[in-house]
Amino acid sequence: MKKTVLTFLSAVLSVYYLSADEGMWLINTIDMALEKKMRERGLELPAGEIYNADAPGAALSDAVVSLEFGCTGSIISSGGLMITNHHCAYSDVYSLSTPGHNYLEDGFWAMTSDQEIPVRGKKVYFLKRVIDVTVEAERMIGKARSGGQPMGMRKLGFLMEKKYSDETGYEAWFASMWSGSKYYIALYEVYEDVRLVAAPPVSIAAFGGDTDNWEWPQHKCDFALYRIYTAPDGSPAEYSVENVPLRPEKYLEISLDGYRPGDFTMVIGFPGRTDRYSSSYEVDFKERVSLPVSNRLRAGQMALVDKWMDSDPEVRLKYSDYYFSLSNVMKLNEGEVQCYRRFNVVGQKRLLEDRLQSWIMADPRRSSGSGGMLSLIAGKYSATEDVSRDIVWYRETLVRGTRFSRIVPKINILKSEVLKSRGITPHRSADPGGPSDEEVSCCLGYRFRGKDFNSVSNLLMHEYRSIDLRVERDLLEYAVRNFYENVDTVWTGDFQKALKRRFTDSGGGCDYGALVSWLWDSSFLTDTSRLHRFISEEHTLEEYRTDPVVSFFQDISIRDFNTELSELEGEPSLQSLSGEYTRALYRMNLEEGVPQYPDANSTMRISYGTVGSLEPYDGVVCSWRSTTDGIIEKYDPHRYEYTLHDGWKALLEEREWGRWGVMDAGEADGIPGRGLCMYADFLTDNDITGGNSGSPVLDARGRLIGLAFDGNSESLASESFYTPGYNKCVCVDIRFILWTLDRYAGMTHILEELGLR
Repeated sequence: MKKTVLTFLSAVLSVYYLSADEGMWLINTIDMALEKKMRERGLELPAGEIYNADAPGAALSDAVVSLEFGCTGSIISSGGLMITNHHCAYSDVYSLSTPGHNYLEDGFWAMTSDQEIPVRGKKVYFLKRVIDVTVEAERMIGKARSGGQPMGMRKLGFLMEKKYSDETGYEAWFASMWSGSKYYIALYEVYEDVRLVAAPPVSIAAFGGDTDNWEWPQHKCDFALYRIYTAPDGSPAEYSVENVPLRPEKYLEISLDGYRPGDFTMVIGFPGRTDRYSSSYEVDFKERVSLPVSNRLRAGQMALVDKWMDSDPEVRLKYSDYYFSLSNVMKLNEGEVQCYRRFNVVGQKRLLEDRLQSWIMADPRRSSGSGGMLSLIAGKYSATEDVSRDIVWYRETLVRGTRFSRIVPKINILKSEVLKSRGITPHRSADPGGPSDEEVSCCLGYRFRGKDFNSVSNLLMHEYRSIDLRVERDLLEYAVRNFYENVDTVWTGDFQKALKRRFTDSGGGCDYGALVSWLWDSSFLTDTSRLHRFISEEHTLEEYRTDPVVSFFQDISIRDFNTELSELEGEPSLQSLSGEYTRALYRMNLEEGVPQYPDANSTMRISYGTVGSLEPYDGVVCSWRSTTDGIIEKYDPHRYEYTLHDGWKALLEEREWGRWGVMDAGEADGIPGRGLCMYADFLTDNDITGGNSGSPVLDARGRLIGLAFDGNSESLASESFYTPGYNKCVCVDIRFILWTLDRYAGMTHILEELGLR
């Protein structure tokens, strides 16, 4: 019976892999089988017009760019105009805003090229070619091993990237697929003069805010425009007034034809990370421990920040980006846990592991090498769970819970600079032994003024520009309380233990408010006047190191936890076993002829699908499109997320859609028509994840019909497990964007540039 069940499950899983529109496929590996599947779904282009490294400018991929591997953008004009999501531009708009020019709240529209604002430090990456270097990499690994010097991935990547950068002049990125089953080099041309052109107010781009995030329907006009500039000769260059707009090899054609249910769509972009080859044990720990802990703490942090943002507009400006990040991750984690449970992801992965174990044991060579792999993984997760739980609490409180985790390390940088200025090589924590007598003597006796080390003091002061110390005081108390109450005391340092004893009463209760007040009032880091005075005076490194806040944060580090983890795991480590597990799955699928794609890792990918509705629960059917009518329906002047600028609201109510509107006749399934209306957002079943934000959504002919900007709450297990029928890609309609540029912003020069005027 068991054998019959396993055979049946194997067949079912194989059919699942073959038939579902799952997959973030490497752009350079579109073979005949994949092209055939896409054509069956409606594709009207040959694969060579999607990616073709040998014909620059001939393929769609030439017009798709990475925004520092955090988001995706598209080139949409011959003048280097680039479109992406507003939430991808959020930090830029935030950094360019001031109380007098709040571009987040009011929007930004450059009416001439002179008004386009340079975004310092921003880079755009154009993919030029992907090279399979598996044979070469394996040869280097083998040579190193034969010489008794195993080569780690970091060293291998460095050597490969240097080789290909030197040979081509491009920036090379090394990528391992399926934990070393395949290796690739991606070559990029990098542009560094990037200027903001347009960004709507958050009330337009992020309408519905956190409440609508990961939900459907949504009504966001989530877009922003940049322009890429080059040197006069067309080569990449840093910002200069002499630079000129990029003349791209390829830009995307925009379609006003729209889409209907069942229409083919494809998304090209740079998805950041998935973990679909993870074991059931890893998912189980995330479901039970790490994600719930993270969410519990973020909820408290958001409540504290929200209180201050509501009471002070300057705090809202400073913390809006931080708050958005907190809420985005919290809702993602919450939905991920719910989906793990709803779709029994742990149970489904256990079935796959049973199938894998049977495949391993069916061959003596496989069984001798990997027969005990899964039991080892299970045992090591069990042995390390307590320490791993403490690590989660430590990271979410003292590392991610307060901005002081970014400020305090600057003191270590200062220490290194001071020692080097005295001709002393600083002792590294990874080195054996302790600091030299010379270093100790310098730390105790040499007095200096911190502000004389300009680069470090400026770096330190820069951290205070984006924070409000009143908010940070509350966040610090929240972090300290949760650290003490949830991390095993074995992980608290001597200073932390003594501090808690000092503020603990006879009944064992600790006054965390008083504890943090003492830390706060005693530190030079918690008041900018004290900080300026301290770095202007002569002090020793020891006086910097023994500051109470510095002492508290440096009393324990992640290295302490990792040492214990390594001892509990023993050999082989969980990391090496996880890699072995991934490679085994890859080999099994390869042997059985199952099409497969590697986990996302910020390399360019393509996914295909169709426009379609969503059935989130039994008996509930959601339309495949939303319209601007929903914006008016949701409008609530008393809720920040649903407020509207008067001018925007008036335009929506006028319903003068012009050439951008659509006649909506309704659907056969009973969804009523809207008549002449404006589509806002729409759904496809393209497989996406973080990093795909801003990705172009293309029709069967490769024309731009929208931008991917979100997923749905029912798909939030997709980092680890794909659920057919529930994984949706939420997209903003390009016509909604164009109407906004036309009627609200009055950017007719942009429409002319796009050939749409």
